[in-house]
Amino acid sequence: QVQLVESGGRLVQAGGSLRLSCVVSGRTFSNCAMGWFRQTPGKERDFVAAISRNGGNTYYEDSVRGRFTVSRDNAKNTVYLQMNDLKPGDTAVYFCAARPVAFNTGGVYLQRNDYDYWGQGTQVTVSS
Repeated sequence: QVQLVESGGRLVQAGGSLRLSCVVSGRTFSNCAMGWFRQTPGKERDFVAAISRNGGNTYYEDSVRGRFTVSRDNAKNTVYLQMNDLKPGDTAVYFCAARPVAFNTGGVYLQRNDYDYWGQGTQVTVSS
């Protein structure tokens, strides 16, 4: 069974930084493209960032581009989301997601339905 466990969320002041981590077990992490999404109460889960299976390509939602950085460490089965210059609008539960990919291409995936496995989420709260 595939498990994704996020960590690193907490309360932070506007302008601060956080690094979220997501550890994947039960599946060969290096075979998966990964994504980060976020959700606030009453709203849909929205795309934030994605990284390809080979780590060579990344993609960001417009409002976080230039502030957030997604990366992966295949030796640790972990994907990261470095978040800088945080704003109150970044407050949400952040989820990581995994999509097994057959070929080691640079594909990134932006839709919720592209992903097969999800973590339980970690809360990020940015105070003004």
